[in-house]
Amino acid sequence: MDFNRSSFTNDELIHIYQSILQPRMIEEKMLVLLRQGKISKWFSGIGQEAISVGATLALEPDEWVMPLHRNLGVFTARNMPLNKLFMQWQGNKDGYSKGRERSFHFGTREHHICGMISHLGPQLAIADGLALAHLLKKENKVSLAFSGDGGTSEGDFHEALNVAAVWDLPVIFVIENNGYGLSTPINEQFRCEQLADKAIGYGMEGVRIDGNNILTVIETIKGVREYCIKNQKPYLIECMTFRMRGHEEASGTKYVPKALFEEWGAKDPIKKYEQFLLNEGVITEMEIANIRNAFKEELEKELALAYQAAPMTIHSATELADVYAPHTVDQSLLQKANGPSRDARFIDAISEGLKQSMERYPNMVIMGQDIAEYGGAFKITEGFVEKFGKARIRNTPICESAIVGTALGLSLAGIKSVMEMQFADFVTVGFNQIVNNLAKIHYRWGQNADVVVRMPTGGGVGAGPFHSQSNEAWFTHVPGLKVVYPSNPHDAKGLLIAAINDPNPVMFFEHKALYRSISGLLPTDYYEVEIGKAKLVQEGEDLSLITYGAGVHWAVEYQKNHPEISLHILDLRTLLPLDYAAIRAAVQQTGKVLLLHEDTLIGGIGGEISAWISEHCFELLDAPVMRCASLDTPVPFNVDLEKNFMAKSRLQQSIEKLMQY
Repeated sequence: MDFNRSSFTNDELIHIYQSILQPRMIEEKMLVLLRQGKISKWFSGIGQEAISVGATLALEPDEWVMPLHRNLGVFTARNMPLNKLFMQWQGNKDGYSKGRERSFHFGTREHHICGMISHLGPQLAIADGLALAHLLKKENKVSLAFSGDGGTSEGDFHEALNVAAVWDLPVIFVIENNGYGLSTPINEQFRCEQLADKAIGYGMEGVRIDGNNILTVIETIKGVREYCIKNQKPYLIECMTFRMRGHEEASGTKYVPKALFEEWGAKDPIKKYEQFLLNEGVITEMEIANIRNAFKEELEKELALAYQAAPMTIHSATELADVYAPHTVDQSLLQKANGPSRDARFIDAISEGLKQSMERYPNMVIMGQDIAEYGGAFKITEGFVEKFGKARIRNTPICESAIVGTALGLSLAGIKSVMEMQFADFVTVGFNQIVNNLAKIHYRWGQNADVVVRMPTGGGVGAGPFHSQSNEAWFTHVPGLKVVYPSNPHDAKGLLIAAINDPNPVMFFEHKALYRSISGLLPTDYYEVEIGKAKLVQEGEDLSLITYGAGVHWAVEYQKNHPEISLHILDLRTLLPLDYAAIRAAVQQTGKVLLLHEDTLIGGIGGEISAWISEHCFELLDAPVMRCASLDTPVPFNVDLEKNFMAKSRLQQSIEKLMQY
């Protein structure tokens, strides 16, 4: 292993030695604590420290890093307090995640580290978002994301690299090729000669380096950082290394040939660098011993502090409160909802809400397929490029997962964003980012996800099973998300503005069939409609019909055609969180409740509301709670079949049945 000291001073070389030694000594101590049962799990980076430490030292302290399981050196090189790290690994309340996350699944804004999730690939797209933020702010900075060799098989790897290349983002992707994805060797993972070659396919530069040579890592990443900033382009670095422990300690290493341990043991990044320093006369054996003894004393001192942490106290109210980032509704914006109005379509309301929000937030970004010059599949952003420019109205490749991750990266940098799913159906390929990254991040380590995902949804337009689904109920089961579903122009604009102002991730459903078929009064001011508050459409005495979206118009139409029945119609508007007070009031009004939604019956939100009413409002009921929903089939293409599928075709039957009680 050849070390090139380049322009490093002796003091710098010694600092590098201290930086690479510290995580090794911490790990050795953690393995002892693991055997003693004082920590529950450990993913070892022994043998790979040069990559984590070298990459971090090569960056500026305020440049974000997206680490993975084996990147302890990122955390120590950012000088994070060891006692707090120890409390994190012990699952203590005073750790970085309040006992809610394991090992390295946490982040810290203070140290510009974004916590990983177990799904590996999604971290890469977050780096895209942070790099985009640097671009928009005209900052000469990069972001850096780690991937293992196994993670390069994930679709998220492809999507993130492709977006970074297409958008010319200053982001560094570092692959730690340690030969195995858990127990699967690399010859069973990919067929290219080296992973660095994958860069060619994305039109970016790539290089393979010795990941066990700390000076090579530092010099390479410093040079790549300068390249990314100067050329505003991404770069891929493959670092060859080896993991000297199991994937995690419980998995063992029986699947690894003994010869590999001998080969890589001779390339130990710390021992080799230490020998280089001795040979160069930079350090003495005594100085090495003093550094090790000092670290050992520091570890014991910091562990003692960690052990003094107060025992875990559990408060369910606190746990629930931390699911969402705090947000105070601006009452003045609610009042403006009653200002001067004009008649406008549903689609105009969405477009105007976006436009006024873009004007209010000069850095806000809208992303989606075909949303720029083309104006989007439904022409909602038509003309936006001319007004706001392509930097903020961004056409995306067809890569929903990467764009959701990019939106989260923008949020880390303090930039609001709206992503348009071209059709709500396509959210399935971005599902992981939404439910595991956006939704959980505040509960996990206090970082908000200031992202709105627009979801053109629903049937009635003859679009078949992949462009007509009502999938809003999928997301009402995910703590940390907010789910909004307006039925009219007034609420659409006000709720969209409220969603953008809210620091939490919001799934914003827009029924496609309402875009141009529904008109109403639309205030011209910039205003909000409060998320989580239902709206009483009309008072009635015979039956309470609770619904949202297109269901509101079905209910109003039915009432118009059946004046002999007095319907009490409640528009939920928000499905997560639900307005339970309004639901209870609707139950109390008539004692008979029909839950109407376009979604299929099984697993629809109506089942949850029905259960809540039965549990909390049983004494108010004069009849069983009933549901009117669409057939439990995919949405058919044929118009007549679709009409039969839709809940609307069974509305009269459902009302008549309930009225008989």
